[in-house]
Amino acid sequence: MPVADPETYREMLDRAKSGGYAYPAINVTSSETLNAALRGFAEAGSDGIIQITVGSGEFWSGDSIRDAVGGAVTFAECARSVARNYPVTVALHTDHCPKEKYEGFLLPLLAESRQRHAAAGGPLFQSHMWDGSALPLEENLAISARLLALAAEVDAILEVEIGVVGEENAGLSGITEEKQLSTPEDADRVVDVLGMGERGRYLLAASFGNVHGVYRPGNVSLQPKVLEVIQRHIAERTGIESPFDLVFHGGSGSDPTAIEEAVSYGVVKMNIDTDTMYAFSRAVAHHVLSNYDKVLRVDGEMGSKKHYDPRAFLRPAEKSMANRVAAACRQLGSAGRGLLAATWPGHVRA
Repeated sequence: MPVADPETYREMLDRAKSGGYAYPAINVTSSETLNAALRGFAEAGSDGIIQITVGSGEFWSGDSIRDAVGGAVTFAECARSVARNYPVTVALHTDHCPKEKYEGFLLPLLAESRQRHAAAGGPLFQSHMWDGSALPLEENLAISARLLALAAEVDAILEVEIGVVGEENAGLSGITEEKQLSTPEDADRVVDVLGMGERGRYLLAASFGNVHGVYRPGNVSLQPKVLEVIQRHIAERTGIESPFDLVFHGGSGSDPTAIEEAVSYGVVKMNIDTDTMYAFSRAVAHHVLSNYDKVLRVDGEMGSKKHYDPRAFLRPAEKSMANRVAAACRQLGSAGRGLLAATWPGHVRA
């Protein structure tokens, strides 16, 4: 299936919202992880979202080149080519672009989409995330409004973030609670500045104690009720039931009950990166450690070409990551709900 066009992407989001489920949004850094994400979606019978960061764009361009925009274009073109081989629909998204990067990353990508849109080719990416969460709210929303207008011109969706998502690596995040919990007043300002779709469609990543990375149980306290409060507050103001299309950042390692509750409040997209990174690398490590004297030329021996051929460890890595993606689809409720009726070996139906 080709990558979703703007109309299809909107249909995907609408189906998730009305059906009470969410799509995994999988970060990829290479063609191997791209295929792993697509394979996982296909095996679960789920549509999904595939995304890259600025750093991933640099890596896609070649580690010695580090051209984030060029790498993002390369990723998008590669995804369009290989996605045709899988019976699922996917949207392409750029993840977390901070203030110091957006003029050199988001604006050129939107300009590229403008050229393609003018030629009736549709946007390069179906959505982009502007991460102004580290800025004062008013500055964040002022830039959000500018980017929303540019995205709307090319029929793309903008993702914005209010509140700060912490960073964790087995310890405490160090982010104060008031910064990690978005408020109804924050949501009011989002509506004041960005509207409710009439100025362009957007996704909202509201913070409810979530954290990027991996953490030990008990170190992070998710409060999904924050999302319910925000949705209810804006519903009372606008008369629109469940008004925001919400995004859950930091989905890796999160408590399943908290994930289910967050989805019930209108989360339609959950970002997963750390868990899929680990699934991929774990399989590589297993191959290397299990075949140490074959992967390496130890004690003057020659090793085994078939074991140090990169395909020998990238194949199980792809499968391992695909399994984690499929598990995410089942957890979020998107498994078996793909827009296409086509089947796939191991296909899971809802």
